[in-house]
Amino acid sequence: MEKEERLLAEVRDAFGLIRVLEVGDYRFLEFGAAVEQSCVFTADPAWLEYDYTRAMLLGALCHPQPETALFLGLGAGNLTQACLKFLPLEDVEVIELRPAVPELAMQYLGLQNDPRLYIRIGDATELLETAETADLIFVDLYNDSGPDAAHLAWSFLKRCQEKLNPGGWLVINQWGTDDDRPLGAALLRGLYHRHYWECPVKEGNVVVLVPADLDQQLDLAGLRSRAEALAPRLGYPLDSLIGVLRPAS
Repeated sequence: MEKEERLLAEVRDAFGLIRVLEVGDYRFLEFGAAVEQSCVFTADPAWLEYDYTRAMLLGALCHPQPETALFLGLGAGNLTQACLKFLPLEDVEVIELRPAVPELAMQYLGLQNDPRLYIRIGDATELLETAETADLIFVDLYNDSGPDAAHLAWSFLKRCQEKLNPGGWLVINQWGTDDDRPLGAALLRGLYHRHYWECPVKEGNVVVLVPADLDQQLDLAGLRSRAEALAPRLGYPLDSLIGVLRPAS
């Protein structure tokens, strides 16, 4: 039996329509005409339902002890919530284009007003310059027609890497192409000198994990150990995602 869809909120801003829907135990953030941006398990907003968000959390676990994180794009905030809950973060900065998004996330999607969390409203490509450097940087800039142009902007992606602290990791949620590569694969290879890792996921995205510099390697044994230790608290394993990690394609 199909569950009833309930509209909880609808806001129109300068960029278009934003809606929050409830279906059973889940709430969804949508942009435009039914373009789903985020899915939240209402009982636990830090639960990551989709593999692409779990792959982004896996990217965070590449760092053995992250203290600071920068999120470019908030969505429903469940990845931010998961990182605040499961990582030893002391300061988290979010840059979100649309003021209504964090407001709706707090009102309907379980985003907590954590003292470690600081949200700035504006264009990530413009505000990146004034952001603090971070151990982890997440790029997840999507609108109702797909990834923002920043996902294919050489100068922006280069500045993201330059904002990393030594030992840091840049985690990019990139669209996948028909041949299972990240969108803009040639640009990424040239920009990052083929020195990054990819995690393809079943939703069709490819999460890209970029280290702070060319000397920094992925400690697979350490990553596996941290993921296994965290799995009982997460409520799901990350083994299958570690299994599909691959060097730049």
